[in-house]
Amino acid sequence: MGNPVPAVRRLSEWGADELIYLDITTDKIYDTRRDDLAYQNRGTFLEIISDVSKVTFMPMTVGGGIKTLQNIEDYLSSGADKVSINSEAIRRPEFIYEASRIFGSQCIVASIDFKKESDGIYKLYNHLHRRTEKWTAVDWAKKIQDMGAGEILLNSVDRDGMCCGYDLSIIDLIAKSLEIPVVACGGAGDWEHFAECLGNTAADGAAAANIFHFKDQSVFLARKYLISKNIRVRKPSLINLGHK
Repeated sequence: MGNPVPAVRRLSEWGADELIYLDITTDKIYDTRRDDLAYQNRGTFLEIISDVSKVTFMPMTVGGGIKTLQNIEDYLSSGADKVSINSEAIRRPEFIYEASRIFGSQCIVASIDFKKESDGIYKLYNHLHRRTEKWTAVDWAKKIQDMGAGEILLNSVDRDGMCCGYDLSIIDLIAKSLEIPVVACGGAGDWEHFAECLGNTAADGAAAANIFHFKDQSVFLARKYLISKNIRVRKPSLINLGHK
């Protein structure tokens, strides 16, 4: 979508509560392919995080490719407030324990992708190996909480990008099974979907991508709608960061 700096600045000015910034590249080439936007391409994801951290007042969770404690330290030093860990937690669950011991559980977010199997069971999905794991989504969430995660980012593989609404039943079940905050992700395509998630499940937050990127003043409008439905969120406001 081009220059990440004004994109993040807009979301911050529209009053988003938090930015979740995930590196999903496989080739580690960060060419925006948008020379018309005058953004100097960066050689690393850390440089991009450093750029966007300068234009936002909202907390930023950063993830993607975290395999070592040094990776976490690098992200936090570049401007992240929290880190999101997924594949390495599946490979080595004790990594969550080690990270939370050193950096504090408040900045360790466990990202969980889940997929509904043909038998109706929700299983942990491993994007790295493109397969479901033996763990049910509920059992894995409990385990990762016990290992020290301070928050769960819960994403539906089946609904990601489909704009058909959140998978409310499993979100509610997992959120009620845990003592740490759960942020739901995957499926938002309308303001009503946020209201359904925040009003009918025990989730603490609702995350989305496309609906925020492709609608002007999206966060402001989402808040306005949610308040009209008596959902308790911060009042909509446009924040002036002092940029021209």
